[in-house]
Amino acid sequence: MNLLSLIRKPLIAAILGAVTIAVPAGALYLAGATRAVATTAASSAATTSAATTPAAASPVTPAPAAASPATMLPDFSSMVQKYGPAVVNISVVSKVSTSWGSQGDENSDDPNDNPNDSPNDSPNNNPNNNPFGPNSPFAPFFRGLPFQMPQPQPMRGEGSGFIIRPDGVIMTNAHVVDGASEVTVRLTDRREYTAKVVGVDKKSDIAIIRIAAKDLPTVRIGDSRGLKVGEWVLAIGAPFGFENSATAGIVSAKGRTLDSGYVPFIQTDVPINPGNSGGPLFNMRGEVVGINSQIYSRSGGYMGVSFSIPIDVAMQVGQQLQTSGHVTRGKLGVLIQPVTQGLADSFGLPQPEGALVSSVEKGGPAEHAGIQSGDVILKLNGAPLKDSGELPVQIAAITPGTSVNLEIWRNHATREITVKLGTVADQRIAASAGGHQEGGKLGLAVRPLTAEEQRGANTKGGLVVERASGPAAEAGIQPGDVVLAANGAPVSNAEELRSAVEKSKGHIALLIQRGDSRLFVPVRVG
Repeated sequence: MNLLSLIRKPLIAAILGAVTIAVPAGALYLAGATRAVATTAASSAATTSAATTPAAASPVTPAPAAASPATMLPDFSSMVQKYGPAVVNISVVSKVSTSWGSQGDENSDDPNDNPNDSPNDSPNNNPNNNPFGPNSPFAPFFRGLPFQMPQPQPMRGEGSGFIIRPDGVIMTNAHVVDGASEVTVRLTDRREYTAKVVGVDKKSDIAIIRIAAKDLPTVRIGDSRGLKVGEWVLAIGAPFGFENSATAGIVSAKGRTLDSGYVPFIQTDVPINPGNSGGPLFNMRGEVVGINSQIYSRSGGYMGVSFSIPIDVAMQVGQQLQTSGHVTRGKLGVLIQPVTQGLADSFGLPQPEGALVSSVEKGGPAEHAGIQSGDVILKLNGAPLKDSGELPVQIAAITPGTSVNLEIWRNHATREITVKLGTVADQRIAASAGGHQEGGKLGLAVRPLTAEEQRGANTKGGLVVERASGPAAEAGIQPGDVVLAANGAPVSNAEELRSAVEKSKGHIALLIQRGDSRLFVPVRVG
């Protein structure tokens, strides 16, 4: 058997092929191992040499190892555990005004609202008071039936707040409790209290309420002026009624001016939703630096842009509400606008800054001091105004009657002007008790009928309702109604009505006349 015959055998051919491949591979492996050994030896020699040779002899500087920053996110668990009990849920019942015997498009008492209606077609003059309207196909079924009064449906809402004093003083948003007839505060331990509205300030959206409790947990108040853009913040509240929910994000911007212009809002990307309003915004030190107030949204829900009231502004307003029930603000008496680059070029300003006066209130403090339209206010008491939105915020924080120094730009030059501030007209909104804001226990403001009104109503005596709130509004009483009797006794003045209320327990039955119809209405005595 010759060599060629052996190669042709499959087994022999496979062995030869394997050997042919293995030999070069083995050679390569041995060469690599030899090189690795040589490299290791050289490295050891270099190390030994370096130990005895000065550092200057090394011609190459080794590159430092690449930094690998730790991706650690903040842990808010201890903060929520410590301060969460000081955050409360607030439930409110709003005032209602119910129309009798009318629904939908038929609820207008003014025949001028529909030129096709005659005065006799209005609900108050319709003795049948068909709830579907006089022209509906169901009207014949209601002819001759007694007067029916629809059940009032109070509006309910929820928000958040936080305890700032252990004796039950709570801060929240004005829009959470404004106009509420009942305010209920629920703590994290499920205790519930009826709250008294101490004061409401719509311009800053701050309200103070109080509950009858002691030794309550409180938050720690911080300083929002030290807050930095990019800093982590935490919100605790009750979004959609889910109590004590925690959400986190970062500060996106500061000094955002919205709405009234009296608040330099903190902008964050913290998820804020309905029910979060009035809740606290914490920094990483566990201090409250803001009150969650608004969101920017095109959908009605959170879209990544939230706004909080700085706690410095809130505490200043809250202190006045606790002291007097209302807030006073300094007034300059000008309308201002931002200074753009084009306006700066027009007025010869080196750069766009300050607040441009677009108009001056006639007879106001600014006019008395000599400020003119076209002036640019650059400084307030020596502090530069980088943005026009800073001026109303700072002026409002100054006590009325205080003199301030303004540096203005006029005719390509600066000049100093001293202005004595006036007072911003403000409506006092404070309640003596939780929701019963006027008219005593019933929430009614009444006056006796004139002789002409008595003839028109075909009655003697009686009291016409001028304002209705609280229990009276919830029962369906509204301005223009006539109170004829209380618990069956005729009333002709407010003292008689007040006396009947004091003798009542739980409810009082008021005989009400509206149009040609009369009905006894039970009203809860507050």
